[in-house]
Amino acid sequence: MTELVTISVVDHVADIRLNRPEKMNALSIPMFDAINAAAEQVMSDRSIRAVVLSGEGRAFCAGLDLSNFTNPDTFGGGDAFGNGRGGYWPNFYQKPGYLWKDVPVPVICALHGVVFGGGLQIALGADIRIAHPETRLSLMEIKWGLIPDMSGTQTLRDLVRLDVAKELAFTGRIVEAPEAQQIGLVTRLDDNPREAALAMARDIAQKNPQAVTLGKLLLESTWHGDDARGLEMEEKLQAQLLMTPNQMEAVMAGMQKRPANFTERTIDRLHRADPLKNIG
Repeated sequence: MTELVTISVVDHVADIRLNRPEKMNALSIPMFDAINAAAEQVMSDRSIRAVVLSGEGRAFCAGLDLSNFTNPDTFGGGDAFGNGRGGYWPNFYQKPGYLWKDVPVPVICALHGVVFGGGLQIALGADIRIAHPETRLSLMEIKWGLIPDMSGTQTLRDLVRLDVAKELAFTGRIVEAPEAQQIGLVTRLDDNPREAALAMARDIAQKNPQAVTLGKLLLESTWHGDDARGLEMEEKLQAQLLMTPNQMEAVMAGMQKRPANFTERTIDRLHRADPLKNIG
């Protein structure tokens, strides 16, 4: 059986690909499980310093596989793996989008073709989105009489204005890539988004992994908070970095004009509610 999600790691960069091209990477229940497992694998591998998430074939992800609707036992109240929708968060269906925020390294999503419904909600959980100029995006759940329920309501608020989020959720209209960049759904456009994402990931992988991880943690944990808490966390996390071996290696490598030789990152998962839990 073909792997629904493939992972390869080269030079500290994890290349993760949705691998159901015959269905435009539409999301079946096993696909949910495979994406969740991929995120967990990245978190457990401390050698990884950046992630590129993309899709095989003609599209990043066409959204939910409609055959899921035909069996209420595997969609809605629970699923074949014994995971229900309620009682814990993120739940099984929210994790494919939301777990990327817990991954302690930058996640760069390369988009092409269609990015519809659940596919867009997965992309919204990434830190950066690079899209082909002809990519089409839609928060399409309203078409099926639903609200976005794969964490998109919580990740969308980091990217667009409230009125824009409401329009996208209420209409489900398809947004072309140039407009998506203009309103904040995507970071930038590129004719070869996967190669651009890999190049960015390789560049990030050459930086101090502790600084990159704590930078993501700081922004994720304080973006919606008050200034005083953000300034406090900035000070405390910086104090954890100063004079550490990796920080000193960054200085020496810069002064000696040579590639840096960093040790592995020390954090497996971001604890955004209490950032200091991340410090060992």
